[in-house]
Amino acid sequence: MSAPEARLRTVAVILGGGTGSRVGLSIPKQLIKVSGSTILEHTLRVFQETPEIDEIVLTSPAAYLEDARRLSAGMTKVTHVIPGGVTRNDTSKAALDVLGDAECKVLFHDAVRPFVDRRIITDCIAALDTYESVDVAVPSADTIIEVDGDDVICDIPVRARMRRGQTPQGFLLTTIRKAYEIAGGDPDFAASDDCGVVLKYLPGVPTYVVTGTEQNMKVTHPIDVFVVDRLFQLASKAAPRPHDEQEYTDLLAGRTVVVLGGTYGIGQEVVDLCRSFGATVYAHSRSTGCHVERPEDVAAALAQAHTETGRIDHVVLTAAVLHRGRLEDTPADVVEDTLRVNYLAPIAVAQASLPYLRETGGSVVLYTSSSYTRGRAEYSLYSSTKAAVVNLTQALADEWAGIGVRVNCINPERAATPMRTKAFGEEPPNTLLSAAAVARSTLDVMVSDLTGQIVDVRRVTPGQGASTTEQEAALISAALADDDEHASSTV
Repeated sequence: MSAPEARLRTVAVILGGGTGSRVGLSIPKQLIKVSGSTILEHTLRVFQETPEIDEIVLTSPAAYLEDARRLSAGMTKVTHVIPGGVTRNDTSKAALDVLGDAECKVLFHDAVRPFVDRRIITDCIAALDTYESVDVAVPSADTIIEVDGDDVICDIPVRARMRRGQTPQGFLLTTIRKAYEIAGGDPDFAASDDCGVVLKYLPGVPTYVVTGTEQNMKVTHPIDVFVVDRLFQLASKAAPRPHDEQEYTDLLAGRTVVVLGGTYGIGQEVVDLCRSFGATVYAHSRSTGCHVERPEDVAAALAQAHTETGRIDHVVLTAAVLHRGRLEDTPADVVEDTLRVNYLAPIAVAQASLPYLRETGGSVVLYTSSSYTRGRAEYSLYSSTKAAVVNLTQALADEWAGIGVRVNCINPERAATPMRTKAFGEEPPNTLLSAAAVARSTLDVMVSDLTGQIVDVRRVTPGQGASTTEQEAALISAALADDDEHASSTV
């Protein structure tokens, strides 16, 4: 029996040659910061975390090579950071020159498409087992018109056949190299992308189209910066992959974790999980005399943990209050209580935790709910404070990026917790997320390298990922969910 054919390595080429001129900035658009990181870092992270990617080549404007090297320093798959060319095609050719002679799969991706997802990447890689050239595109919702030199319509193609191209674009190395070699002999050579080079100069090579997603947008115009910023806020990140028992133990044994709101609900589940993997855990809540809305109580809780163990690695704040009702009917003391517990407490926790976490390179985990995406009647205080926590998370991630302290925010769907039961009474258990599931995702976020992320925790059948349609619908459902959905418990 013949030996199985060796898997071709896959190289992702991240095209970061843009200057930002169309966005109206003095820096390349991939260096714009959103949600705690530059757009380039968000994009690189997707490919770094995709197991099927073996190597990453990053291109950059020559004047910003040092920035590109600094931002990619923690990405272990990045093997080359090279200057781009005058045009996109020049940049692609420069990347091809460093790939060696061995056949491989090459994916060219725009650095300013940070919302590419792993499904698109793996579909492209899989398609290259059958095809030599692969593109990514989505159907056009708009009618496409063709105009002449006088801006008069001369043709209206059939919309059902129209697609809007995206990236990555994938090729076998020998195929794309051959296309560029032939193009090099054409004095009139011009192509807007790499698939266009294959289409024009290797017309006998079919290019297969992988379905993209609407959120896989490219930052090109000024408004795109605002859209991307909002999408990062709305399109919460999925929780990192679960670890096995030994990995959790390796990451938590001997560490010190402080959980504020840790004697009930999700907080208690986090406490129990961390202890089961060898962490020293301090659980505090009102029942232990620690009121998270009192900065002095928070400071004392952290000081105790540090005095007794000599370190603090993670601080988790699950405590929150939910008061429902119309704002005009809400007493002043209820307004103050909501603001102090739901918003001032996270601020106090962040301020008090930083000196300790700076020493260990640790993390803070906060909680929001789906109500942060849009305020609704009778949830004005709750949803607005949860929106504030999201913005606080992203701002702190930016502030703390240079000192190695991470901050993330968990966004659970409706969960079976004491706070939710108090607000809504008993509900069918199969309609609620378990507190244990939220706690496990919290653990995954704690021990990850993520920062500035709003991490969704949803009820998903084990082993069944969300489809592309479901992923896109998540953006809509996040903004349009019923009021009942917006009581997501964080305690």
